[in-house]
Amino acid sequence: MQVVRTARISNTRLWAGRVMYALAVLFLLFDSAVKVLELAPGVEGTVQLGYPASAVLGIGLVEVVCVIVYVIPQTSVFGAILLTGYLGGAIATHVRIGNPLFTHVLFPIYIAVLIWGALFLRDQRVRALIPLRAANGSGLSPSRLAQ
Repeated sequence: MQVVRTARISNTRLWAGRVMYALAVLFLLFDSAVKVLELAPGVEGTVQLGYPASAVLGIGLVEVVCVIVYVIPQTSVFGAILLTGYLGGAIATHVRIGNPLFTHVLFPIYIAVLIWGALFLRDQRVRALIPLRAANGSGLSPSRLAQ
């Protein structure tokens, strides 16, 4: 029989990850609900970004599907990848129309940081994929960055 050991996550790290997760999911669910229900602010905002009003429902459904994939623990990493692509489209849209950098263009990046940060804090497998420390614990080393 094979024994699998998992590293224990500190309560602080766990709760920080949960808060980040909740903030990202709540924002994305609110945003997608406005689009799926085709509420006036969602339709107007999407049209101002250069998309036809007929695209609002489709955009909202894509967002809902990505969020659902993210909230299922077994598919959360795949959901984060999908949401990263979705948010990349939002960034491209804001750049294309010349919106302000910190309030519009970078906002999807703030959400992506919440999405990935929550996974990083709560999931050992993600921390193994994205090592922020050298093996000796001294932080990022130039030799590791060059690899």
